[in-house]
Amino acid sequence: MRFSGKSVVITGAASGIGRAATLLFDREGATVFAADLNLAGAEAVAREGQNIVPVACDVCDVAQIKALMDHAAGTCGGIDVVFNNAGAGGAREGIDEIDADGWDRTMDLLLRSVAMGIRYAVPHMLHRPGAAIVNTSSVAAVGPGYSPTAYAVAKAGVLHLTKCAATDLAKHGIRVNAVQPGFINTNIFTASMEMPAELVDTAKAMIAQMSSHAQPVARGGQPDDIAQAVAFLASEAAGFVTGTSLIVDGGITVGPRHSWDPEAPGLFDALQAMAEAAGVGRANAAAAK
Repeated sequence: MRFSGKSVVITGAASGIGRAATLLFDREGATVFAADLNLAGAEAVAREGQNIVPVACDVCDVAQIKALMDHAAGTCGGIDVVFNNAGAGGAREGIDEIDADGWDRTMDLLLRSVAMGIRYAVPHMLHRPGAAIVNTSSVAAVGPGYSPTAYAVAKAGVLHLTKCAATDLAKHGIRVNAVQPGFINTNIFTASMEMPAELVDTAKAMIAQMSSHAQPVARGGQPDDIAQAVAFLASEAAGFVTGTSLIVDGGITVGPRHSWDPEAPGLFDALQAMAEAAGVGRANAAAAK
């Protein structure tokens, strides 16, 4: 019951990581304001818990973000924890094809919404012991190859925003950290592909199977893996932690695949194979005799 008596605001709460975090904070005693563009989904999550308040919120609308924070604070007398989590895949085009509207929509959803979530939560978090903000970034922030370009840039922005916000808010006693999920089994992949409904379940099964082989930890990442990390960063156990991020990725970013997968040839293996194919290996062996 780490969050008994605490008020918690979570965006993107109707599914995936947001849903898992909402249920976890609820189990641990918090009153959770589960905000999502999909109000019916948020209401369904609320029915699974004890003290979950569903709220309709489009995080691309700053007025709705402010209304969410005001509502949570007005109901509970303040806000103790904010988890800025709402998001989607965003524009999929590369930098050589993306248009300005697609870029802006992605930045609004994934970066501006986090900044404004912090901005309008802070007045209600002042003088709240243990006040904490957690933002969802991604392993895509560490380099290319994990996501479309606009998504990766936005998530890198979330990391830097987290550091800057931590310095701005230290004087108020508010900690700010980020979590960086890896390959987590949520609906973000199928949703961003805009595939027909009849193919979604098949695609989810294929993604789940593939994710179990995508990183050194030989299983797919689950929303609760991230929820547990968020709860830690928001808890008193992390009271000396601010301005940083926690990568929760099963090790996918530790190094190239051949560093952990014995079936994947590395550069040295490839060069050796080329040398042997060219007869160099046999010539060296003969010379050694």
